[in-house]
Amino acid sequence: MLPHMHSLESISDALLDTGYAIVPDFLPAAEVALLQQQALALQYSGGLQLAGTGQGVGRAVRSEVRGDEIHWIDEDTRGNDHLCYLRKLESLRAEVNRTLALGLFEFEGHFAVYPPGAFYRKHLDQFQTDSRRTLTCILYLNSSWHDDDGGQLRIHLDEENPDSFLDVLPTGGTLVTFLSSRYWHEVLPATRERISLTGWYKTRSEVPF
Repeated sequence: MLPHMHSLESISDALLDTGYAIVPDFLPAAEVALLQQQALALQYSGGLQLAGTGQGVGRAVRSEVRGDEIHWIDEDTRGNDHLCYLRKLESLRAEVNRTLALGLFEFEGHFAVYPPGAFYRKHLDQFQTDSRRTLTCILYLNSSWHDDDGGQLRIHLDEENPDSFLDVLPTGGTLVTFLSSRYWHEVLPATRERISLTGWYKTRSEVPF
């Protein structure tokens, strides 16, 4: 079942107003559990790889920057439980394009599993040489998450004020969206394994004439 249109409109309104939106229970618990199982199955079968930073020849695994393991998703990804979620994101893409005219065209994303104590230092989601990533979409897949588990997503709201930030608990079913070029953010260490499906809507590649 697709999200109610007023929910999609609320997300696009929040993006227009603040540049970010946080939506608890974007997916029902049963669908979150299936996605969590899909991520864990990939982990148990050796289908995850250490995440890197940078792009192309500049890509490198740097444990001092990030410590998660990832699996890029596509239609061949085992289980395909993510496809229902992607269809819901497509409805969101259409609504955001209608109201914000961002020109969102294609999605790329991956499962991300952070072992206990892992983190991701403060960063932007756009590459210096590639500005196509426009809207970040993070869906959390964690069961029964509590404040003292840690693992918050810290969104820095004002680069001039280090004390201006928003912490989001990675509670299962919560969807966080924000403008990729606008918000620096980081993942704080957690005391337990932390799972998400993280992705980006990108604008169309420029085709040279």
